[in-house]
Amino acid sequence: MTNGKLNFDDFAISKPAKDPNRIESVAIIGAGVMGRGIAQTVSSAGMDVLLIDLTEDILKKSIGILEESLDREIQRWAMTKSDKKSILSRIKTSTDFNSIIGYDLVIEAVDEDFNLKKEIFKNLDTICDPKIVLVSNTSTLSLTEIAKFTKHPERIIGMHFISPVPKIPLVEVVRALKTSDETYQKVKKFGERLGKTVVEIYEYPGFVTTRVIVPLLNEAMYVLMEGVATAEGIDTAMKLGYNLPMGPLEMADSMGLDEVFNWMESLRVTLGDLKYRPCPILRKLVREGKLGKKTGEGFFKYDANNNKIKS
Repeated sequence: MTNGKLNFDDFAISKPAKDPNRIESVAIIGAGVMGRGIAQTVSSAGMDVLLIDLTEDILKKSIGILEESLDREIQRWAMTKSDKKSILSRIKTSTDFNSIIGYDLVIEAVDEDFNLKKEIFKNLDTICDPKIVLVSNTSTLSLTEIAKFTKHPERIIGMHFISPVPKIPLVEVVRALKTSDETYQKVKKFGERLGKTVVEIYEYPGFVTTRVIVPLLNEAMYVLMEGVATAEGIDTAMKLGYNLPMGPLEMADSMGLDEVFNWMESLRVTLGDLKYRPCPILRKLVREGKLGKKTGEGFFKYDANNNKIKS
């Protein structure tokens, strides 16, 4: 009250200050299998998403695939139409790299190409506020080497999601040499908010999951090539014998045989170990464009809903 008169400012309700460590919006670079999966997961957790790629056609196709995937979840009674609408409403798309400005977190999810990732992070380091954490979804490449091309290496960190991102309850959070504790804690909380179990990883080629799974996939391919058993027989033996949700050959098909090939080559070169040398049958399938579920054929054939077609 001022001079006997009410001052309505006295009754104003102040808004709580925004927590600088809480992520509310995420920009994702790359609208492929991983980028699309991360976008769905982030949006499902209630955060706004910007999905960026080179062309409108790529983005339109990516959103179309996402819609089909959500429709299948509705058919399985795992999701409602309202859930689908809510998820899609929080995802925006753009071909303008600069449109990431203002987002709380940036995740790079492009192909495993060091030079491509290097250029992306050089640009991100220039246009993003120094307090914004920059994340790579790399499976095998060195985050420390990527961070060398930035002025703020302390904010560079890895989040290695596993496909299908919305369904796998794990994310490896990978610390580069100069990643700060503040950056790690911020990303750890973000990962947990996505409903993931976070495993802290100190950078080493292949981290944990890729390094351990690749020799298994490769050996299964050699067993197939040597005629020890059929693809179906190998997968059945491994599923039932070791209680795996799917066999190694179908698993490779799900990951994308081109991606698996790139992981093997990267680990072979980096670690110098012949156990990572890609099996010739994998080279043949990649050369023929039979990349697994995303092309409808790999070690097995698949229908439009990615269900394995029985031979």
